[in-house]
Amino acid sequence: MIQSRITSKAQTTIPAPVRKALGLKEGDVVTYRIEAGHVVMTRAEAPADDPFATFTEWDSAADRAAYADF
Repeated sequence: MIQSRITSKAQTTIPAPVRKALGLKEGDVVTYRIEAGHVVMTRAEAPADDPFATFTEWDSAADRAAYADF
């Protein structure tokens, strides 16, 4: 079983094996779902502030480079 401690500010570190299993890296977003007294944490599909998340036709490397400063 993998455990982590909650700080006085209700923060915790996601343990390395969990980050690895979910493919998490700095800046990624996770979601939480409560199911029958358990919490299921998953990697979010796309960050909420990603301007390209809803416009897949504009999601190319060139588009991201062109709008990187916005």
